[in-house]
Parts: sequence; C-alpha cells; structure tokens
Amino acid sequence: MGFLTGKKVLITGVASERSIASGIAEAMHREGAQLAFTYQGEKIRPRVEALAGECGSDLVLPLDVTRDDEIAALTEALNRRWSTLDVFVHSIGFAPRELLAGGYLQTVTRDGYRIAHDISAYSFAALGQALRPLMRGRASSMLTLTYLGAVRAVPMYNVMGPAKASLEANVRYMAAELGPENIRVNGISAGPIKTLAAAGIRGFRTMLTHAEKGSALKRNVSIEEVGNAAAFLCSDLASGITGEILYVDAGFNIMGFSLPADDVDA
Repeated sequence: MGFLTGKKVLITGVASERSIASGIAEAMHREGAQLAFTYQGEKIRPRVEALAGECGSDLVLPLDVTRDDEIAALTEALNRRWSTLDVFVHSIGFAPRELLAGGYLQTVTRDGYRIAHDISAYSFAALGQALRPLMRGRASSMLTLTYLGAVRAVPMYNVMGPAKASLEANVRYMAAELGPENIRVNGISAGPIKTLAAAGIRGFRTMLTHAEKGSALKRNVSIEEVGNAAAFLCSDLASGITGEILYVDAGFNIMGFSLPADDVDA
C-alpha cells in the first residue's frame, strides 16, 4: 500500500511524457493515488489521455486557465465525479517566446508581463479559490512548481522571474489563509530539466551544463526525482509542512561558486 492510497489528486500542466507534471503523476500513481488530469487545447489532449490511461484514469478534463468559465466547469466536473479532492498540483507557466530572448528590459512589454503573471501566477490562486470547497477539512494539499529565477537573476528567464516570484508569494499567502481549513500549500523549485516549456528559453542547453557543473551533486535532476519529492510533500508524511519552497535541484541553489577539482589549490 502506497502512502497516497485513497487520495484523489488533480494534476494540471502535462504537456508531454517528459513534463515535470508527468513525473509527478507517475510517482503519485505508484503510491496509490487516484488521478484526474487537465489539458489545454486539442493538440495536447491525446498525450494527456495516454498518460492518464497508464495511470489507470479516465478523468481528463479541458482547462484554459485564462477562462473563468473553464475553471468553474472543471470544479463542477470534479464535484460530480468525486465530490471531494485531496491534492491539487499546479504545473502551469507561460510567457510569450519573444520575451525569453535578450535582456529583460530589452524584451519586456506591458502585454507580455500581464500574460506571464496571469497564466503563471494568478492561475494558482484562481484554481485554489475554485477548488477550496472540495478540499476543505481533508488534510489536503496544494502544490505548485517554481524555479530559482524567482529569487535570482537568470539569463533569458526574463519576465518569468517576476512571474515566479509572484507565484512563490502566492504560496505563502494561500498557506496562511488555508491553514485553518487543514489545507497545506507548498512549492517545489526544480532544477533545469529538458521539457517542452524549457525549449522556449534560448541557451537552455548551456544552462543545463552550467547547472550540472555548479551543483553540489555535480549533476542535474530528473522528472522522477521531482515527482518523488512532490508525492512526499502532498502526502500525510509531510503534514507539518506548509508555505515552503522545497528545492529539488541537486544542491545548485546552495552554492556560491564551484571550481573544477583540478583547479583547487592543495
């Protein structure tokens, strides 16, 4: 019996089999959770349905987080099918591609800034607000995915940095408000992983190499490792943890700088 047995879980943001959300789904399925999925657009739907099938689920629902009617329809569908919800995983982020190349001030626009914050940060609060009645009083958990660019200046990450900073503030404010209802809210700050979303960032391969060499473990992390951490954080094993950002990045965030072993003075 897994440590998520009996838990009803909603996972958003699956884009492909290499998505971080896919790694989370697989880990939670392994630990006994019942899963529901969302997809954004018909192009993505077959991929999500395939993953859902592998996880023993037929509950795959449309969701465009820029549309309040789709958020409401999602909540209604979950209420009809399950009536309650134990875990909500938010793995949604977007900024226009042209804002993720060049300098921050060189590329930022009013509309692009609004889009990045709406989809990447506000959507977590909007879904939390909508799903709250299904999760209240159940020792439930909300989890989002963030990145080091929320607190450090990362080349080419640009407008997504302020958007992720806003998302991390959401974690704290939502945790404070929902705590009395026995709903925990946390985030995972994953190291760089080669996903569809990462493909939109210019120079991402260089970032992967730099993260590998500069991390404490001298390697990058996998979607499986992030999935395992997410499964723990959303389980009753983590019942005392809320309002936190857990780094799953092979220790990259703790390092000041790193030198190759043969460059260190004896």
